[in-house]
Amino acid sequence: MNITAIPALADNYIWVWSQGDQAVIVDPGETKPVLDYLEENHLTAGAILITHVHSDHVDGIGEIVAKYPDVKIYGPVEVNHLVDTVLADGDSIELYGSQIDVFLTAGHSEEHISYLVDKEHLLCGDALFSAGCGRVFTGDYDAQYKSMTFFRTLSDDIKVYAGHEYTLTNLRFSLLQTSDKFVEGYYEKIKSKVNQGIPSLPSTIGVEKQINRLLMAADVAEFTRLRHLRDNF
Repeated sequence: MNITAIPALADNYIWVWSQGDQAVIVDPGETKPVLDYLEENHLTAGAILITHVHSDHVDGIGEIVAKYPDVKIYGPVEVNHLVDTVLADGDSIELYGSQIDVFLTAGHSEEHISYLVDKEHLLCGDALFSAGCGRVFTGDYDAQYKSMTFFRTLSDDIKVYAGHEYTLTNLRFSLLQTSDKFVEGYYEKIKSKVNQGIPSLPSTIGVEKQINRLLMAADVAEFTRLRHLRDNF
């Protein structure tokens, strides 16, 4: 499966993959780059997957639906006004031959969900970033830490497709917390990619276990301390 990053807004990624001429679009916070991509690649919007309610992940939906009225929209209960099918923790759907397992990964928003596609590709919105995670807007640090402990249970080779290009900033934060040589080397590698306009993502769970201090926090108290430090970094 080829999952493509479409840059949008200031630093968002809209992820798209296709089967035949049907495209699955993840978190379209903006319309034009999606419609341009579909037209350039002779694709039709077949399905939209939403991870959470924030505007930079959903604002492009209306115009996509206007252009492709048959598109099917899936997402958590917090976007039930936007979707055809509400999904929750433990659900599983099939789209164009791919199995998509749904997991509650709350904390950034109350009902944030992540999608594991074919047990290989994790579409995690703002619940997990490379070398970090989203701000805990709910104030529920227990929920966000629970999401992080879930991510740690996944296989190391699973690819991570996050919703924003925050990797360099997150790595700079990580380097303040550690003198780990792997993190230093990875920072230089990602800096080179980003300077060339190449997305830092996807990462992998295995890489995240080495570079992501928030993911590997020992307990919720440590996670909360690190998240507050990152909030003010």
